Amino acid sequence: MALVPYSDSGVQSLKRFHDSSASFNFVNHNIEIKQDWKQLGVAAVVWDAALVLCMYLESGGVHLKNSSVIELGAGTGLVGIVATLLGAQVTITDRDLALEFLRVNVRDNIPKDNLHKVSVRALNWGHSLEDFSTYDFILGADIIYLEETFPDLLKTFLHLSSQQSVILLSCRLRYQRDRDFLDMMKQHFDIAEVYYDKNTDVHIFRAQLKQRKEL
Repeated sequence: MALVPYSDSGVQSLKRFHDSSASFNFVNHNIEIKQDWKQLGVAAVVWDAALVLCMYLESGGVHLKNSSVIELGAGTGLVGIVATLLGAQVTITDRDLALEFLRVNVRDNIPKDNLHKVSVRALNWGHSLEDFSTYDFILGADIIYLEETFPDLLKTFLHLSSQQSVILLSCRLRYQRDRDFLDMMKQHFDIAEVYYDKNTDVHIFRAQLKQRKEL
């Protein structure tokens, strides 16, 4: 699914993930995100990487208004919801199992006059990519965790990217394999760390396709 649990310790630190909802305020909107740990597990709760990416977007780390955005492995959809509220045209994606859950969060948190700016679609990394075009921004929070998905995730990034596209990845670097994926990306993309939140140990990386060399 979209997200992976952190190494939180103790009952209290995990309690928030079992709450049926979580409340936030972004872009002057009160956002109420439904969570469903029992049915959908780690994909249906809000993790720190999503919150840090939302804060980065809200602070103007990039300019999203009137841009096209796709969120991969969206989980609860919080990042895509915030991107929509910031004025982007957003496609929020995850696997089929999570779509109805995603749609509920979108309907509950996007004003009706802005619902035309957001769509929820199934996207299994590496498959049926011809159904998707390129986007100005490609967003992902905690989507680097299963090594077996890395080739398909990289293939998806390459398909969705033009020379002007910007990928923003928000994540903890828990294991060497996480760094290995960034090294895989560096074969095709220029990557830089643009933000680090020391309180949550979350990094945000910005990636763009390497410029083609003139013959």
